[in-house]
Order: sequence, then C-alpha cells, then structure tokens
Amino acid sequence: MLSKNKIKLIRSLSAKKNRYEISLFVAEGRKCVDDLLPAFECELLVHTPEYTIPQGAPAPKEVVEVTHDELRHASLLEAPQSVLAIMRMKSVDLSRIKTSGALTLAIDGVQDAGNMGTIIRIADWFGIDNVVCSNGTVDVYNPKCVQATMGALARVNVCYTDLPQFLKSLHPDVELYSTSLSGSNIYESELSGSAVVVMGNEGNGVSDEVMKLCRRQLLIPSYPAGRPTSESLNVGVATAIVCAEFRRRVSC
Repeated sequence: MLSKNKIKLIRSLSAKKNRYEISLFVAEGRKCVDDLLPAFECELLVHTPEYTIPQGAPAPKEVVEVTHDELRHASLLEAPQSVLAIMRMKSVDLSRIKTSGALTLAIDGVQDAGNMGTIIRIADWFGIDNVVCSNGTVDVYNPKCVQATMGALARVNVCYTDLPQFLKSLHPDVELYSTSLSGSNIYESELSGSAVVVMGNEGNGVSDEVMKLCRRQLLIPSYPAGRPTSESLNVGVATAIVCAEFRRRVSC
C-alpha cells in the first residue's frame, strides 16, 4: 500500500520548484521506466502486479506494489500505466560536452514540454549525444517532457546554460546554424560535420541575440514554392527534418 506521504511526494514533483529542491523527478510507463532504470538512481518504484523489473536493472531503493486504483490516485497521468518511478536527477558537466566533430542541438526558449520531449527523442534516434538548452527553455524533468522522451533521456545529455555565452565559447571549427524563415534552403546549403544547430521558440523562433551568433541560417522550404501554406512547422517536426538532412549528408 502507498502511504499518503508518498502520494503527496509524487504529486508535489509536478512543480519545478519542488523537483529542484530535492533533485527528484517522476517517470511513468513501462517503456520509459525500463529505459531510465539503468541510467538514473531510482528512489521509489510503484507498480501493479503485472509489472516486473527488467533483468539486470539496478535495484530501486524502495519498491511498492499497488492496485490499479492506488496507482491512479498517485499518478500524474490521466491514464496511468503499470509503473511509476521517482528518480534522482543527474547533473551534466557542460565543460565535458564534446562539440568538435559532432552534431549538437541547442534549444533556445522552447516552452512546450511535449515538444521538448520529442526533440530529445529525435536526438536519440539520430545519435546526437548532447542537447544544450537556454535557461528559459522548459524543464526536461517536467513529467510531460519525461513522458514524451519515451526513455530517450537515458541516452541523451541535456543541460541548461546561458546559451549565447555557450555559443561564443565554442571552438572555431564548430559551425553554428540556426533555423530561420529567411534562411537558405537546407537542401542546397553546405552542412558541416562539426556543428551546433539552434532550434527556437514555438512562437518567436530563435532569439535575436542567438541569431546574431549563427553564421548560417537554414530554411526548410515548403512545396511548391509560392503556394499559400502554414506559417511555420512545429519545432519538433523541424528538428527531425534538420537532423535527418545532416545525418544523410555528413558524417558527424
């Protein structure tokens, strides 16, 4: 049985302030939890009888078996699955992130947790190890974001920093790209195997301060040219297209 205090703790972690005070976050669902168990220290695992901890996974500090009704009372999801875990955050040392000879994503002010989780999942799919975020970007440990990563958070390093300062500190051999509606056609542009690509806020795009630091701006063209169409692409969709084109054409 899950105590009232534990339910209270789980629900409190929906708030960023509470998460960072105790460095804990919530992950839910079999796929997400199974992937995160080897990568994060698990403080509490709450599960229904049909769930089993994957063989070889580190043992959680505490395991509580509950009924479906008990899990529903504790869960942050409208339709909870068979398992919920409280895990300890881990810090990423920005100075140890390798950008030379690699493709890195930089996120400038993305606000939607679902979009952010999708971007991390895309990074995982395309073998991108590091995602560097502006301090104004949505928290990666937001429960909706964790859910949207579908476990990709176990394999992608995500850190937050002063993004303009980070970009200014990069080695000269790292090419800086940003997406822009006034940029050059990505399919006709030269793409570097040593690159940081900046994806911007859902409504405002890449900030002016960051845009000025990026020598190259890339446009994903609509088809056919000149046809009335949507104002822009969803940032998650745009990230997938950009990453796919980099991986198609360059080795990084």
